[in-house]
Amino acid sequence: MSVQDLIRQRFFPHLWCPGCGHGIVLNNLLRVIDAEGYDPYSLCMVSGIGCSSRVSGYVNFHTMHTMHGRALACATGIKLTKPHLKVLVPMGDGDAMAIGGNHFIHACRRNIDLTAIVLNNRIYGMTGGQYSPLSGPGVLATTAPYSSIDNMFDTVKLASGAGASFVARTTAFHVREIQSILKKAIAHKGFSVVEILVGCPTYFGRKNKLGGQVELMEHYRDSTVPIGSKKLEENPHLIQRGIFVEEERAEYCAEYARIIERAVKEQ
Repeated sequence: MSVQDLIRQRFFPHLWCPGCGHGIVLNNLLRVIDAEGYDPYSLCMVSGIGCSSRVSGYVNFHTMHTMHGRALACATGIKLTKPHLKVLVPMGDGDAMAIGGNHFIHACRRNIDLTAIVLNNRIYGMTGGQYSPLSGPGVLATTAPYSSIDNMFDTVKLASGAGASFVARTTAFHVREIQSILKKAIAHKGFSVVEILVGCPTYFGRKNKLGGQVELMEHYRDSTVPIGSKKLEENPHLIQRGIFVEEERAEYCAEYARIIERAVKEQ
């Protein structure tokens, strides 16, 4: 088995815009799966609607392309019926935090063994460049031509507060960090949230005059630091990267199996 075997090559060339960061995430995710020796038949990927959801179309294992914002709900059903599967859920910022926000917080609360990969490009890329719950104030978008005034969610704080037992953040620039974090997230027994900051040169970069993918990559290089970096003392607005939560907690499927066993015995 190789990385090439994990790709549905008949669907290439891919549909992402030149410079889109989603391909970087797909590349490194497949490298982790290959390096860890996962059997493709033990994997399932569930996605919703959006640029990020195209990830499921390019991987050569079990996949389900579902409704906008409902990927985690569908993934929960799959995991409960097939608990032996490793279930991966790539989502965009709108898919995860807007229409899918309710499913997101309850998946965190339940601590079901899923890996949610939030590809945060701070915009709705596939449907025309509308602003999202992760865009933040001052961002220009087709639905905010004079800039957004909405505050944005902090994915890490939201996931941590809602009860996810593994929470991490990195960027498309930090490819080795993507691999090391995804390796731990997929192996973790519980709900794992990995936010990856990715560039969208077509809408976010162009609308906000931030340049193309090279400039966006440089931005993520320069505006982020590892957790607890001394640079935060000089600039507290820098975004921290790394693993914020990694805890062992009761996992939902295991607890549900115990309930079933108890119910059967008491009949």
